[in-house]
Amino acid sequence: MSYIIDRRLNAKKKSTVNRQRFLRRYKAHIKRSVEEAVNSRSITDINQGSEISIPSKDVSEPVFHHGNGGFRQRVFPGNKEFVVGDEIERPQGGGGGGAGEGSASNQGEGEDDFTFQINQEEFLDFMFEDLELPYMIKKQLRDATSFETRRAGFTNVGSPDKLNVVRSLRSAQARRIALSGKERREIRVLKKELSQLQTMLPDDDAALKITDIEAQIEALQKRIKRMPFIDEFDLKYNNLIRTPVPSSKAMMLCIMDVSGSMTQSIKDIAKRFFILLYLFLNRNYKQIELVFVRHHTHAKEVDEQEFFYSRETGGTIVSSALNLSADIIRDRYPSNDWNIYVAQASDGDNWDGDSHICRQVLQEQILPLAQYFAYIEITTGPPQNLWLEYQQIQQQFEESFAMHNITEAADIYPVFRKLFEKKE
Repeated sequence: MSYIIDRRLNAKKKSTVNRQRFLRRYKAHIKRSVEEAVNSRSITDINQGSEISIPSKDVSEPVFHHGNGGFRQRVFPGNKEFVVGDEIERPQGGGGGGAGEGSASNQGEGEDDFTFQINQEEFLDFMFEDLELPYMIKKQLRDATSFETRRAGFTNVGSPDKLNVVRSLRSAQARRIALSGKERREIRVLKKELSQLQTMLPDDDAALKITDIEAQIEALQKRIKRMPFIDEFDLKYNNLIRTPVPSSKAMMLCIMDVSGSMTQSIKDIAKRFFILLYLFLNRNYKQIELVFVRHHTHAKEVDEQEFFYSRETGGTIVSSALNLSADIIRDRYPSNDWNIYVAQASDGDNWDGDSHICRQVLQEQILPLAQYFAYIEITTGPPQNLWLEYQQIQQQFEESFAMHNITEAADIYPVFRKLFEKKE
């Protein structure tokens, strides 16, 4: 039997187990507060812990008590002013003076909401719960760094916790049967001879033979019993081996429009979306590569710092970014070995005639290789020409292509969850 002891450190002398139970119980309230925090925070504070408030009426514990009505007798402390049968007048002005729930006012007292703090890890857990990269499959064994333990028969050596009791007892029984085969055969022959003698007419010679045979049978049975019930040779242990498993290698290509039509507020929304994506990928996937591409009239592969904080701007030719992305995928990330994901953020404004080229590049070069392509258009006006072209793609690649519109910062988190929700 295995015993599991929880030795995790409890912060500030509080029970970690009770805290986890509390977080599970008020999960809906916490997720709602996390969503509000994500929508209202600045980009630099988006992954910090949060202060959660729960209405006091929702933290009340269920209790058993007597209902109204019926006849009950109560015993109260006695005094000199009242005797049995006296009636106590109601206080002037209505009900009793207990504290009421709700916000404080001139009508009486209220109760504050219950407030507690969740740390960064807990905040991110709630933020990215039930999200995943869709349609990820395991592709290859080469350069696999993950292993799984599998059963591989039995072995004669091992640790006690891997002892296979049934197989060991079966081996012990087989050993005893094999080593005592000669004695058992002799016992069968002697018993057959004994039964023949017992059917004959009794005489002195037959009686002596019967006694002698019975002694031989008893000696053979004792010899069999002296054989050990289980021997070290009989012990069998489960043989567990580590085998490499196909790796779910994935790459995420992030494309952001930084042209002049992208105002500062639109760029902030795009950056907020990609920061959410960056946190999600780094938290949930260890073997994933991120590629960042910024574009205006020209596209350029950049590092994380330049992607989020560079102030470069210019005109708008979206196809330059898609062509560069197709080259990166083709040269460095063969689809046979990699799960390929692409996320694009733009205001939809593009150079005349270029949106048609974008649709061709997507249809012919990127989408046939990608597991999933997510496009968000950040605009408060009518759909732009790029959106209209992408709508034609959506009909052809229904599962692997998704597009959503974002008008304000509050839309980012709900759209993000729709794009990366678990697919059945």
